[in-house]
This record gives sequence, C-alpha cells and structure tokens, in this order.
Amino acid sequence: MKRSAAEVLREYGPFPGVDQVAGVTFDGQHVWFASGDRLNALDPASGKVVRAIDVAAHAGTAFDGQHLFQIAEDRIQKIDPNTGRVLATIPAPGGGGDSGLAWAEGSLWVGQNRGRKIHQIDPQTGAV
Repeated sequence: MKRSAAEVLREYGPFPGVDQVAGVTFDGQHVWFASGDRLNALDPASGKVVRAIDVAAHAGTAFDGQHLFQIAEDRIQKIDPNTGRVLATIPAPGGGGDSGLAWAEGSLWVGQNRGRKIHQIDPQTGAV
C-alpha cells in the first residue's frame, strides 16, 4: 500500500469549556461531537458550536438520518436532535467498555477498544 501524508483541510477547536472530544458524527448540517457531559453541534462553515444538549456523552456518536445515538457509560441513548430529549436507552454490549459507534443499514455498530471486538446491534431491541 502506498502511503502519503494526509492534508488537514480544516481544524476545529480547542473549544471553550470542553475537556475532551469523544464521538463525532455528521447529520448533513452539523458536526456533532461528544464532550463528556454534553453533545455539541458544530457549524462546519463558521467553526462555532451553535448548540449543545446536556446529556451523558462519553464515547461514540452516530446519526441514523433522524436521531443521534450516544454511548453513555454502559448504555446507548437514542436522542432527538431537535428537542434534545432521550427517546430510548439500550444496554451497550461492552458494559462500559465501548468506544466507537457507527450507523449503517439499519444497525448500530459498536466497537470495543480494549476488547478488540465489534458488535452489530439492533437499535430497537438492543439485541447483539
């Protein structure tokens, strides 16, 4: 495989009051990022955080086209990005050891950094 240096197109942050950036996802308009105790909506054009939702946001973040999904310790929360309400909660398969989160073809995909595993999750039932 040929390797080459990546070109950074744009850098965002550091953000005031944010100690960490965990999960990141894009909803077609905003870049959402987890920062421990809230989800933040970044306007990629201006580079400014335009909105924040006060919710546990410790690791991976995903968007299914309508809702945000957020790892919060040992659970995954389904969040309405318009209201900020947590609509549902399912157990995270790693019981607190989960890191990455993605959405594809109707499933949540959850990565475990230390466990070196990937789980496919039904977002309605939490079934692995």
